[in-house]
Amino acid sequence: MYKLRDYQQEAVDKTLAYFRKKRDPALIVLPTGAGKSLVIAELARIARGRVLVLAHVKELVEQNFQKYESFDLEAGVYSAGLGKKEGAQKAIFGSVQSVARAPENFFQDFSLLVIDECHRVAEEGATQYQEVIQKLRAQNPNLCILGLTATPYRLGLGWIYEYSHSGELKTDQPRFFKQCVFELPLSYMIKNRFLTLPVKVDIPVTCYDFSELTERDRMYTVAEVEELLKNQKRLTPLIVKNIIDITVRFHRQGVMIFSSSVKHAEEILSHLPAADARIVLGDTELEDRDRIVEEFKARKFTYLVNVSVLTTGFDAPHVDVIAILRPTESNGLYQQIVGRGLRLDPGKTDCFILDYTGMGHDIYAPEIGEKKPSEATVPVSVTCPLCGFENNFWGLVDQDGLVLEHFGRKCRGATHDVKTLEVKPCGFRFRYKLCHACGLENDVTARSCDHCSATLIDADAKLKQAKLSKNAHVLTPERITFEERQDKNHNSYLEVRYYDADAQYVSEAHFFSTPSSIKKFNINFLRSHLRRPELALELRSPQDVIRHQKFLRAPTFVIARKQEKFWKITEKVFAEELTRPT
Repeated sequence: MYKLRDYQQEAVDKTLAYFRKKRDPALIVLPTGAGKSLVIAELARIARGRVLVLAHVKELVEQNFQKYESFDLEAGVYSAGLGKKEGAQKAIFGSVQSVARAPENFFQDFSLLVIDECHRVAEEGATQYQEVIQKLRAQNPNLCILGLTATPYRLGLGWIYEYSHSGELKTDQPRFFKQCVFELPLSYMIKNRFLTLPVKVDIPVTCYDFSELTERDRMYTVAEVEELLKNQKRLTPLIVKNIIDITVRFHRQGVMIFSSSVKHAEEILSHLPAADARIVLGDTELEDRDRIVEEFKARKFTYLVNVSVLTTGFDAPHVDVIAILRPTESNGLYQQIVGRGLRLDPGKTDCFILDYTGMGHDIYAPEIGEKKPSEATVPVSVTCPLCGFENNFWGLVDQDGLVLEHFGRKCRGATHDVKTLEVKPCGFRFRYKLCHACGLENDVTARSCDHCSATLIDADAKLKQAKLSKNAHVLTPERITFEERQDKNHNSYLEVRYYDADAQYVSEAHFFSTPSSIKKFNINFLRSHLRRPELALELRSPQDVIRHQKFLRAPTFVIARKQEKFWKITEKVFAEELTRPT
């Protein structure tokens, strides 16, 4: 009988503990090479009822089935692609496409449904996964549903589950999978030598420039990628030559090249040695695909080019070069691509990662979930002052790594009831909009109050109105200055100036002479200007403000209105309040 690694056993134990108390769909996050099939095999072995294991491609179905049977356990296969439609055994390994068309009596007596690569399960609608789930639940309303994936984040949707095993609220939107019961980071697998060390090689040739794609506030299309590549066509031969040079110089055994489109893949292939390279596309005949993959695994050729085909369900341990020539907004997909080269193999000491996209993904970085605010931002850890949870947000750091600013709005921490496993979100807001009617906090982009439904001031509308008004001036600050001054009665005050690109400025004055004026400054100014709003700063004088000015930020827009001969600042708009790019 096989013996699970410690983390695999922990994943099994956490799953059992969860389903003893709850029946909401759960998931496990394991990186590529962590042995998902072993975890599946153990859960299927100890399950009291029948188990159905689903996957979206026949390669995964076969992989999971063979791993299960290799431990002298009997199972059935229900997959047209594998030429089998068995349904009598305790454990059935099937493709979702075939199982969705199975007769009604197939769905009887299952107590556990396991979905491999579960990030492909749609939240709702008439999909094949949902069709299978409905048929199984009709037979057993108490069905346990467990998903496994290396990438629990999907572009266009975000996190595919609500709560993590560590007590983090991933999304406040309802998801099919409610909770992650176990997660193992890629760094653990590499540190403990369960995976090969990835070595990101500095590329001496020019990378593609995909910055135009990332600057758009939406997902990009294949046509847009192809248009950019068309304008940079001269780079492809140089990049392919660089891949070949590195492969030959360092005696690499297997090279996987990830391209952006079919045209791009064919162009790459044309510059590779004809006898030593093959291509796999989405419309490659299954028989041809299987033959090409088997020849690659047998090391009959070195270079394998593909387009979004071999990111999952592919296992060629000898791969020791991953060349990335396709853009992706998802750090999760990037890690999944890198994972194709991290499996252990005799004589293999590392895997070169050649990234020609210039997009700066990190092999080890966590998936933050929100779009990266700017190129200068990096993942930062921010402690919630209310619950102590360590949040991962995008932020800015100084040369010593000190967090100067972060862009988190709400704490993602949550508490779990040990007995019921019910989850209660922390709810602390780092940035918020106060409701003028009830005084309670709302998200900075909210249009109406979550508590009393009162209409809230819309920053976009406010800005638009100000730009149309003759008596209002909208200034875009390039810098902000803080200086101590005195009025005609020699009372000290703080002057804050907001300068635009033409060195024009508007200013405001803040006095600190009384406890009420100090309180007013800390509430009205400090709350919105702090780069790290969780810091418990209380500034009591102009000198205090000047000393701490590196912790203060400028707004994106300042609105000033004409009052007699002067302009008075009446409103400020910060970047996070805007729902549309400016």
